[in-house]
Amino acid sequence: MDPTFADFVRTAGLPEALLFHQSSLYQPLADWVVANRLRLVGIQGTQGSGKSTLAEVLKWHLEMGGLRVEVLSIDDLYLSRADRQALAQSTHPLLATRGVPGTHDVALGREIFAWVQSGSGAYTLPRFDKAQDDRAPRAHWHHCETPPDVLLFEGWCVGLAAQSGTELDQPVNELEAREDTAGDWRRYVNDQLQQFYEPWFAQLDALIVLQALGFEQVFAWRKKQEEALRARKQGLGVMDEAALRRFISHYERLTRHALATLPDKANVLIPLGADQQPGAVQWLKQGQSQ
Repeated sequence: MDPTFADFVRTAGLPEALLFHQSSLYQPLADWVVANRLRLVGIQGTQGSGKSTLAEVLKWHLEMGGLRVEVLSIDDLYLSRADRQALAQSTHPLLATRGVPGTHDVALGREIFAWVQSGSGAYTLPRFDKAQDDRAPRAHWHHCETPPDVLLFEGWCVGLAAQSGTELDQPVNELEAREDTAGDWRRYVNDQLQQFYEPWFAQLDALIVLQALGFEQVFAWRKKQEEALRARKQGLGVMDEAALRRFISHYERLTRHALATLPDKANVLIPLGADQQPGAVQWLKQGQSQ
């Protein structure tokens, strides 16, 4: 066991179970990023699958190898609450809820990618406060003097392509059946994904996918996240179980779509058990060399 990695895990407050995957997962992933000279690396997984943990651990390994690394969550690119409320009034009420394509600032995301690829200049990366459901004050954003050698870009819909028109015809849950009866919301989301997100995701050099067993696992994992958030924020702005189930319903359609389609697009597929522990890594294809 690497004592330096063990110290990092303890100091960062991460689960000790991570220690058992260093030689089979984390170090090989870091070596793969370096060998392929990857600069923009996507990390996708369902809510609660451990994307941010993987990004944090991979960042540490790459930095131990001498690289400058930053992590950006697609969640940090959410539109402000005021902007989403305006979108809800002009387009569809369900767009007030953050999460689906159409509720992110894609232009800002593409600007960040361009900054990383430029190799020069300072930049301040945005941050989002989920407990407040709004962008964090700019003073809390993360300032970088120079672009990183590697940007780890994580999010639940990263790398996802739009559905076909016929797939949108039938509602997938009660939320869609009752609050999107004409299908306008899901068609708007799908159009946003096709027109703006797909070209943005196409700029990624490689995609790592954390593959859950199925959508049914998502609620249990996301509930754990909410409980951790409640502990940190003393319950301020944190969802109860009913609110959480409704919230996750906004993601169900595209989460199921991701589970079915992204394994075929992944460069690296990491299957997850019900306990969130990774199984045998599947190296599917090489990343794009820069």
